[in-house]
Amino acid sequence: MKIRRKTSLTAMTLLTALLHAGCAGVPDGVQVVAGFELDRYLGTWYEIARFDHSFERGMTNVTANYSMRDDGGVSVVNRGYDVRKDRWDDASGKAYFVGEPDVGQLKVSFFGPFYGGYNIIELDQNRYQYALVAGPDRGYLWILARSPKLDQDVLSALVNKAKNLNFPTDELIYVDHTAPK
Repeated sequence: MKIRRKTSLTAMTLLTALLHAGCAGVPDGVQVVAGFELDRYLGTWYEIARFDHSFERGMTNVTANYSMRDDGGVSVVNRGYDVRKDRWDDASGKAYFVGEPDVGQLKVSFFGPFYGGYNIIELDQNRYQYALVAGPDRGYLWILARSPKLDQDVLSALVNKAKNLNFPTDELIYVDHTAPK
């Protein structure tokens, strides 16, 4: 009986992940940025805040690095320090524009043919120093910056924007970027 229960839970977890991964849309009522310039977005971004998900749980010092792929897509390498396992982990994926390349809506995959939404909903379009990124629904949100610290006024403005768009900002986890011990 215990084996069946564990198998059912594993199957349900996998099914839920696959269903969410197939969603490359934008949350209702949320607009993605226009005038997006991929070349300026490429490079390393530090994760300042995020919602809690199993794939990042316990991670500190999280970064995302974006670079061009030969097929015109974007290579994505997420890296973080897993405190529980006392080691660095990374995940490699790929991303492609959903529509026009000057609109900040991409689909990203870390698991074969399954894609999830990567929607840039706020961006420092002057200097490309910070971004607010949503997934396909209000259960996914990231605040990214080009450095491990973000000016408090900018951070507050990004959190307020997300709150005004009905994201549960009280659930944000602020990422530690001190050196692992």
